[in-house]
Amino acid sequence: MSAPAPSPLAVVEAEPLPRQEEVLTDAALAFVAELHRRFTPRRDELLARRAERRAEIARTSTLDFLPETAAVRADDSWRVAPAPAALNDRRVEITGPTDRKMTINALNSGAKVWLADFEDASAPTWENVVLGQVNLIDAYTRNIDFTDPRSGKSYALKAADELATVVMRPRGWHLEERHLTFEGRPVPGALVDFGLYFFHNAKRLIELGKGPYFYLPKTESHLEARLWNDIFVFAQDYVGIPQGTVRATVLIETITAAYEMEEILYELRDHAAGLNAGRWDYLFSIVKNFRDGGQKFVLPDRNAVTMTAPFMRAYTELLVRTCHKRGAHAIGGMAAFIPSRKDAEVNKVAFEKVKADKDREAGDGFDGSWVAHPDLVPIAMASFDAVLGDKPNQKDRLREDVSVAPGDLIAIDSLHAKPTYDGLRNAVQVGTRYIEAWLRGLGAVAIFNLMEDAATAEISRSQIWQWINAGVVFENGEKATPELARKVAAEELAAIRAEIGEEAFAAGKWQQAHDLLLHVSLDADYADFLTLPAYDQLIG
Repeated sequence: MSAPAPSPLAVVEAEPLPRQEEVLTDAALAFVAELHRRFTPRRDELLARRAERRAEIARTSTLDFLPETAAVRADDSWRVAPAPAALNDRRVEITGPTDRKMTINALNSGAKVWLADFEDASAPTWENVVLGQVNLIDAYTRNIDFTDPRSGKSYALKAADELATVVMRPRGWHLEERHLTFEGRPVPGALVDFGLYFFHNAKRLIELGKGPYFYLPKTESHLEARLWNDIFVFAQDYVGIPQGTVRATVLIETITAAYEMEEILYELRDHAAGLNAGRWDYLFSIVKNFRDGGQKFVLPDRNAVTMTAPFMRAYTELLVRTCHKRGAHAIGGMAAFIPSRKDAEVNKVAFEKVKADKDREAGDGFDGSWVAHPDLVPIAMASFDAVLGDKPNQKDRLREDVSVAPGDLIAIDSLHAKPTYDGLRNAVQVGTRYIEAWLRGLGAVAIFNLMEDAATAEISRSQIWQWINAGVVFENGEKATPELARKVAAEELAAIRAEIGEEAFAAGKWQQAHDLLLHVSLDADYADFLTLPAYDQLIG
């Protein structure tokens, strides 16, 4: 370890947790402090650049592929590093937070990969941040079990060769970790999550025949990918493992990143594993960036924007073509349905939709896809098995038939669907219910038979904001206004109170969630991320 350890980080305003000393060792904190010292200034510059680019989009209402990186796109010779054996077959990936029960269930699920999530499926309480790390360490050392206190059911890991490969997702660049400071300043949550996980597990994972693998969220440009690549190079040298051991899959879940897919892979080429097509965050990013672009950028109800919408199809097909041209995996979107234990008919209809969606992705050339529940693993597996057979992936399908023009990715007005009053009500319902759970420390929340995460709340509040500011008139003749949003929100809050009863209502954070949803949906100054004001209200 070349550089002397800087001053250790300070743990501030955090209740001590059982076993936190196993994660927050002096050596681990010294590593995180060094990451912070070296890389946070560049993080800050890149966040400022995001704001500059957003201002440019507001001025022009358009985006294009970057002229300054045309040579990277035109050079057909470069490829990303070959996939390690543990990441070569990714036909089904399950996602979820790193609580103890989920850790065991996800590893045992039969999926090829588990996205162990410290980001949108995890509210960043100190307990979730630290104990999530404990759970992953315990899983790798096979010191993990869990007994459900309500049901008495016990959970334990299957044999090592039956477990999913872990790909860990740290927080996005915009979030701070207020409980860890360096010289009085919070450390970026991304560096805390990455640093603690990498420091404790990189060598252990290599011994298990795997490696430190990551999903990178909320990326907006190839320069942000370059920052991550530099972090990987430094980190591998710091702990003394070979360069190229780290592998990263980048979520293309912002509209700006969709115009820089090749450049993102190029910047990470020694560490790149693939790209993923996210849905709700991608739509949220379109609204955020083009929110003052007029009627042609107004999205209909979120559930009306399927992956077969022309602008979404352009995005996913370009992603597959880009990945396969460069030797990377293309990973599809989420099947969020949660099977009902009571209603077989609901399950039948939903399973058919999941199958159709996964059949489409496999047919389009994706190498794998996401599910939110173990019961969906066999459905998605069958769709990809039918196309892949014994092959681990279909990167040999180059999709040279795909041609996407810059305008295709933002042709929102190619959709015939319009915003509806029921869509407004659903956005309020889901937003309120999700935020309330998040404020209690839950990031993955079952709402109306779907597993929702922070991206759901982001698109919900963004649509309310957009419809009001665009003066949308719904099919029932009512105009989207702040007054209408408040009326619907009050009705939904009363309905929740009646549904769950006074005692449960009082014990929850319902009024707080209602108020926060209206704040971020109605404020003239659109908040870049809902989780920023929400984090100020998060206890723990």
